[in-house]
Amino acid sequence: MTVDARPKAEVFSLRTELLSEGRTNIVVSRTDLMTVTVKVYSEGGENALHTHLTQDHAFAVLQGEATFYDEADHPQVLHKWEGISLPRGAYYWFKSTGDENLVLLRFGANLAGSPPGDSRVNLEGKPLPSDSAENKHIPGVPIPGRFFGDLRE
Repeated sequence: MTVDARPKAEVFSLRTELLSEGRTNIVVSRTDLMTVTVKVYSEGGENALHTHLTQDHAFAVLQGEATFYDEADHPQVLHKWEGISLPRGAYYWFKSTGDENLVLLRFGANLAGSPPGDSRVNLEGKPLPSDSAENKHIPGVPIPGRFFGDLRE
């Protein structure tokens, strides 16, 4: 007798350290098609113009303010509880434009059968790793004892 191994629900937390500088990217849930990430940016955090070739994704602002830009640098300001959906192939970059840490919830959905890893490329079609100097990456520096999503507050 064969027993089917059914998928199980997964509970995750959005609690993450707030930062005095830089940014963090914490994967809180992952399947073969979807990734859920909590991203924290200190004041001024930003990245370079890019797109994802095999992934649709969306961001929701949980704290702070973000300004997203398209390939023509047209701004779209997002406030707390607002989001943006970016289909694969849409070029964008964003930065924190509020007066507190920017906390984003990111959902990414990969095309079925796409190779593992990130299909993130710049405008010239060259790979643009998220943690690269070209992508203006600055490692996050946690503020001791300060968290987003802390149930004790």
